[in-house]
Amino acid sequence: MATTHVFEVSGMHCGSCALLIDDALEDLPGVLSTQTTVKQGRATVELDASQSTPDDVVRTIEELGYKASLMS
Repeated sequence: MATTHVFEVSGMHCGSCALLIDDALEDLPGVLSTQTTVKQGRATVELDASQSTPDDVVRTIEELGYKASLMS
């Protein structure tokens, strides 16, 4: 079952940062969709929790050098 989670992301400077995050998250198992915006400082991820967890999303974003935390 898929659920939508919103993550606060800091450290992004431009649209390329958001694209980099989206590209990395799309490679994560269970990610059905992802939309990251620099302006809002957020990543909205539709996730199949049977394949990946919100912690996996945070870890993936942080491995890219950004800070991330689950908002909802």
